Amino acid sequence: MNQLDELIAKHARTCSDLRDEVNRVLVGQEGMFDRLLVGLLTGGHILLEGLPGLAKTLAVQSLAQAIHTGFSRIQFTPDMLPADVIGTQIFQPKDGTYAVRKGPIFSNLILADEINRAPAKVQAALLEAMQERQATIGGETFRLEEPFLVLATQNPIEQEGTYPLPEAQVDRFMLKIVVDYPTREQEVKIVERMASGKPIPEIRAVASPQSLLEARTVVDRVWVDDKVRDYLIDVVRATRDAKYYKLASLEGMIETGASPRASIYLMKAAKAHAFLQGRAFVTPHDVKTLARDVLRHRIVLTYEAEAEGRTADSLIQQILDNVLVP
Repeated sequence: MNQLDELIAKHARTCSDLRDEVNRVLVGQEGMFDRLLVGLLTGGHILLEGLPGLAKTLAVQSLAQAIHTGFSRIQFTPDMLPADVIGTQIFQPKDGTYAVRKGPIFSNLILADEINRAPAKVQAALLEAMQERQATIGGETFRLEEPFLVLATQNPIEQEGTYPLPEAQVDRFMLKIVVDYPTREQEVKIVERMASGKPIPEIRAVASPQSLLEARTVVDRVWVDDKVRDYLIDVVRATRDAKYYKLASLEGMIETGASPRASIYLMKAAKAHAFLQGRAFVTPHDVKTLARDVLRHRIVLTYEAEAEGRTADSLIQQILDNVLVP
């Protein structure tokens, strides 16, 4: 355990350097950035949802610049085709053959900007890449290099000109982060920094892909007690069987609960959160901190819940308040 503590202290410095570098440009949104680090440390894709102008794209771009690795931005639009994402075969008239032209998905950090502005056939083109770390072009399959991470932004579904993401794709995202407005003090700093006429500081690369992959191996070694593991599973299962957990107020509120994939992701996210806190073990607090981000996009509310004005976050909070903590 002492050796693991030393490894955590060593590799946590990489995350601290990333945070310090990005904070030279990004104001506030500490919670959002910590979740981005959780995604980096676990290889889990992240969906950022919020209104335009809340620095979602800036945060992802700044993080990518702070890591010496490949970066690709895909601006999703309603007229896109799957080939615009994964690539296609180009006919070579000279020798009468086809050559593969790889698309922007063949990089390390992928910014899928406004992902819900493209139709389902384009969004579905990401499924194979996100789940299996590979892409198929013309019957030939190509592996994607690690680290590979999709960081997607989207505007709320109620906004005009957006499409709901397919359920299968939503489930591929480890975390869904809801980005809110900054505080007044933070907004004052934003205006001073961005509207002063002074050049915005340039982000320097302070981490390498190898350092991130090494940090992932340390995160995998973070210890989880059986009682904490059981608590984590109970939280997820409560979204599927409220009656068993004596959550009468939730009965009839959730149409579809979270799958076992949510338990896997919550375990990985809790380990990464403990790592970022400098601990070699997971506590129930780690589980509670990440539960909403892991579960909010995986549960489907009933019409009754929507009619009562309930939200996924409020139901998850009820579960966290009532499931017995070890």
